[in-house]
Amino acid sequence: MTLDSQTAVVTGGTKGVGRGAALALAQAGARVFVTGRTADGSGEPAGSITAIRCDHRHDAQVDAAFARVLGEAGGIDVLVNNVWGGYDNMMENGQFTWPKPFWEQPLWRWDEMFQAGVRAHYRASQLAAPSMITRRRGLIVNISHWAAQKHLGNVAYGASKAATDKLTSDMAFELKPHGVTVVSLYPGMVRTEKVMEAAQWLDLSNSESPEFVGRAIAALAGDPDVVRHTGQVLIAAAVAKDYGFTDVDGKSPRPLTIADV
Repeated sequence: MTLDSQTAVVTGGTKGVGRGAALALAQAGARVFVTGRTADGSGEPAGSITAIRCDHRHDAQVDAAFARVLGEAGGIDVLVNNVWGGYDNMMENGQFTWPKPFWEQPLWRWDEMFQAGVRAHYRASQLAAPSMITRRRGLIVNISHWAAQKHLGNVAYGASKAATDKLTSDMAFELKPHGVTVVSLYPGMVRTEKVMEAAQWLDLSNSESPEFVGRAIAALAGDPDVVRHTGQVLIAAAVAKDYGFTDVDGKSPRPLTIADV
């Protein structure tokens, strides 16, 4: 597949799944812009990737970032909504608060998941959609999770991921007449920096590299009939089987089901 004529934006693309998505899209030929709080403003060496410092909790920074992309590239073909603030500060005062019942959860965690997650995806999509509509093509990928469908972790996590999937469904409904596709994408166990810090305690036998998720996005972006998927929840490993690609190590992770998670 080749994305030589396409421009992609990956929010929260400086590490983890976002970084893997940016690398894979660049390797497929796309011009890629990544946003993130830790972006240093320089290009990445592994392809045509431009990093823009941006905190998606601040609208002025988001508006400026997208204005820069549209000014330099003329339009956006692929938007990957990956930015996420919900994993910050899992430890508070020496306690692991992530799995606590909702009545014992810190309220800021809900706010981070929706402000630096769902709302950030909504605003980025608002800014990217007009150029896609004008061109009558485009792909928006919302990175989501099985927590949307099953209790995993905590109530706020499930509510935010369910909101992300609903965002996908309703945006897809409104954008389909304009030729623009919107999907939710569920990664499996991804070997991000944080996961690898705990690798000795985890079963990574069916895990995925961050680039594997990116390869799924690149495959979708390169499909001229991608609109057939619009509004759907897609599993990264199932996309790999459908499009015939493997992970960077040549392995083919098994697609998880709701019973597996």
